[in-house]
This record gives sequence, structure tokens and C-alpha cells, in this order.
Amino acid sequence: MDMYRAFLAIIISFIILVGYQYLFVGPVQEQPVEKPADEQIAVDEATPTGSPQATVPVIQSAPAIPAAPVVPARAAEEVTIDTELYTAVLSEAGGVIKSFVLKNYREENNEEAPGVQLVKTEPAQGYPLDFSWGGAFPAKTFYTLEQKNVTFDSQSNSALVVMKAQNSTGIEVIRSYEFSRDSYLIKHTVTVRNSGAQALQGTAELQQLNMPFSKLTKGSQWLFRGPAFYNTNGLEEFKLKEFKEGSKTVQGSFDWVAYEGTYFMTAIVPDAEKNTLTMDADEELVTIVVANELDTLAPGEAKSYEYGLFYGPKKLTLLKQTGFNLEKIVNFGWFDVIAKPTLYLLNWFHAVFHNYGIAIILVTVILKAIFWPITQKGLKSMKNMQKLQPKMVKLKEKYKDDPTRMNQEVMNLYRTYKVNPLGGCLPMLLQIPVFFALYKVLLQSIELRHAPFMLWITDLSAPDRLFIGIDIPWLGGLPVLTLLMGASMFLQQKMTPTTADPTQAKIMMFLPVIFTFMFLNFASGLVLYWFVNNLLSILQQYLINRQKKTQPEAG
Repeated sequence: MDMYRAFLAIIISFIILVGYQYLFVGPVQEQPVEKPADEQIAVDEATPTGSPQATVPVIQSAPAIPAAPVVPARAAEEVTIDTELYTAVLSEAGGVIKSFVLKNYREENNEEAPGVQLVKTEPAQGYPLDFSWGGAFPAKTFYTLEQKNVTFDSQSNSALVVMKAQNSTGIEVIRSYEFSRDSYLIKHTVTVRNSGAQALQGTAELQQLNMPFSKLTKGSQWLFRGPAFYNTNGLEEFKLKEFKEGSKTVQGSFDWVAYEGTYFMTAIVPDAEKNTLTMDADEELVTIVVANELDTLAPGEAKSYEYGLFYGPKKLTLLKQTGFNLEKIVNFGWFDVIAKPTLYLLNWFHAVFHNYGIAIILVTVILKAIFWPITQKGLKSMKNMQKLQPKMVKLKEKYKDDPTRMNQEVMNLYRTYKVNPLGGCLPMLLQIPVFFALYKVLLQSIELRHAPFMLWITDLSAPDRLFIGIDIPWLGGLPVLTLLMGASMFLQQKMTPTTADPTQAKIMMFLPVIFTFMFLNFASGLVLYWFVNNLLSILQQYLINRQKKTQPEAG
């Protein structure tokens, strides 16, 4: 039985250490799903000139007419919008968002660090929310702000920023941004008017440009960043490596399209019933274009395009309040059914105790209480197995020349004493999905980002390190909590009944060392969960070991 446990634990170790990212965070496999005609998805593959592209449906659009942007006679002015949640800067050069700094989230875990900047592109790359209307009104057109100062209305708690532009083709564009003091949602309206003497055709296109929200570090390749959208078919996410062969074009009705990182997102919520999304990536630079259907404007005619903009944190409760199914971007994959209730429970305990470390401990206690009866039965089964060892040794010696008879007699022995030889494995198996669900929650939930616990643990989403004035190679600081977890696991192994021979027992005693090394770079919140879970398991094993019985108990 212990060999089974050793083998199982080694498999779990391999999954956590090597296989997890590949098995659970690997590329999304596109499944061939029949979609309605108005929601067909077409992938533009990069093909050599002259290659057949019959499999890609033709998307009607206005002809791309090269047009140089208007060169202003003056420098572009900017307007700053300051709310309780963020500070945004709009520029006349393209009518774009040049800066968007979140006030409640820091770039680094210290009070002196600036707020998180969601606009990371350089001027040469361009800025988010450039608008074009076919060849008649190209991107990067110069606008004129109607007001230089932003004033919030005391009743509606909102402020409006309006800018206008007109070019030689006769197209006039009015862009208005409506900001709210207490919401990350921005209402954006673009009105296109044909002031010329001839009818004009064009496709309204709003462009989103993004670079990673945070500095890429060692291990960043495992954290998702890239475009995503949500529609009636569910959430679709695209890893950057999927664009190496070309851009992707998607047609249909969409709740939203966004660029997302681990903790933050910039989303466009289109109002039209049908849109065309074009997504592409050049290294880390991601481009998303939201295009409406082709429109024709007669002389003097105007048309307005409505968009919702969400620049903010991927906080589940906040996104649900905002609407538009934005909360669907918080996706824990296969473990969503366990992870989201766990996150809600963590948030509830945090609201009471104002400490996510305490919340993790209490959630661990609750999970242990739920699994306590099953674990109790498994541990008793292992203890009973240990008591049966002398009888099993005699049976193996008696029928050593008849393996079939020996197996029959061993099974009869199990039935006589009501012992399940696999009972000890069940509790460990049941904890695997809970472990991975917590791993996803602690890795992806913005609630745990920079959340302190106590003493040296100031960020539950970061590895546990106590800096003692000496730079420890590879580690930097001393992983105190991780070492305590390893010690608790060692004690648990010593207390656990074993039916193994000395060689197998030694293998089992190496598992705490293996797990300690694996947990060195895990989030300290996850290490805290495993440590507390070990302490509770030790308590449970202690209570079972105190039970003085002369014969095996019924399992």
C-alpha cells in the first residue's frame, strides 16, 4: 500500500513540478463547433503571395486607401481626468488614451511605487483607441479638444470630454468620452458626419494597442497575456505564439473583446449587433481592431457608434457589478467549479478579518473538515493494514509457490477484517483538484496580489522569503514558511502507519524533501495552505494513533 502511496506522490510531484503548465495552462485547442452564420470564425493564416485562401471567407470592408494623417500646425494638447480610481490622459493627436494609471494598485509592493500603468506602448508604436472610418478618415487624425479642464457633475458624478476633427474629404468626427468618478467603465461615443457633397462609404474601426502591463520576469512565460473575447460560445483566449502564422479575424456578436494580463485588462464593449475583430501580435505588441459593418453616408447624414471601455482590475465581484459578462474573463480553467467558490469564501473571510492569510487558514480548516470523515476512514484503513502485516507475512510465506492462491487468501483477509487496501490513497486523490484550484486562485486572483499576512510575509502571491541581510544564492532570502511546511510533512510521514519494507519507507521519507524544493517558488499563500493542512493532518493522525485497540477496526 505504501508503495502505491509513494508512487502516487511522485506522480503528483512530477505533475506539479513539470507537467502542470503543459497540461493545464497549455494552448487552447480550437474545437470544430458549428456556429450560426452570423458568428462564423475565420483565421487569417499567413500564406505566400498567390497561395489559395479558399477556406477563409471574404469580409466586406471599405477599400484601404493610403492616406497620410493630418499634420497639425500646433502641438497636440492633452487633458487629464482624475477620479478616485484612476488618472487618465487624453491626447488631441489621434484622440487616444495616452496614459491610464490605477490609483488603488501599485506597480511594486511598496508604498512609494507608482500606480499601475495600463498604457505601456511607446509613441512610435501608437496609443490605444485610435479611430478610423475607412479611407475617408484615417487613423492618427488630429483632433481639437472642446475643453481643457474636466469638471465632474455633482449629481451624475460623471464628466464629459469632447473632441472634434474634420478633413478634406468632408468627414467630420466627434468623439466623446464620459468618465465616472467611482467606476472603471467609460462610455465612448463616436459620431461620423458627412459634410461633403458626395456620398461616402466607410467602416468604423476602433483600435486597441497593448504591451504587457507588468515587467516580464523569469517565469512570466507561464502567465497568460494576450487578446480574448466573449460571446454566446463562451470565452476565447489567444496566446501570443498563436499569431506567429498570422492574424486572426473573427465575425459575429460579441459581449466584449479585451487584452488581458494576469491581474488587469483593457476591454472594448461594442454596441453593434455584428462586428469584425482582427487580432494580431508582433512579439509582445498586441493589436485588436473592432470594426463595424460597411456604412454609406449621404451628404449631411451622420451615424453614431457606441462603445463601452473598461480599463481596470480583473476583480470578480467588481466585474460582475459592471455587467456585460466581463466577469467571464476570470477563468480558472478545469478547476473553475472549485476555484470560484473558494475565492468567494476567501473574500468573505477577508471582509471579516481584513487579512487574506487568516482567510486562507480558515478556508483550509473548512476544507479539512469537509474531508475529515473520508480522511479518517482512510487513515484507519492504513492503521488496520499495519496490524494485518504479521498475518500477511505468514500467508505470503505459506503460499509463496502459488501466487494465485496467495492473492486469494490476502483478499479474503481484507474482507474478513473489512480493510480497503486503497483506502489510504483516496484522501490524497481528493485533495489534488482542491490543491490545483487553490493554486489557480492564488496565482490569478488580484485580491491576493500584494496582500500581506504577518511578519515577513507581505505578499501572499509571491514566494516566501525572509531577508536576513545575507544574499542566499538562488533564493535571495530564507524560505522560513516553506521549510516549516517541509518539516511538518516529515513529521506527518513519521506518524503515518506504514506497511512498507525499510527500502520503501526510506523512499517515503524523501517526499518531504522533494515537496519542499517544489514549493520554494510557489506563492506563499499556497505554502500556507499546505502547511496548515499538514498540521491538521498531524492532529488527525495523532487522535487515531491514540486509539488503543487490540484488533483491526471495521473500515
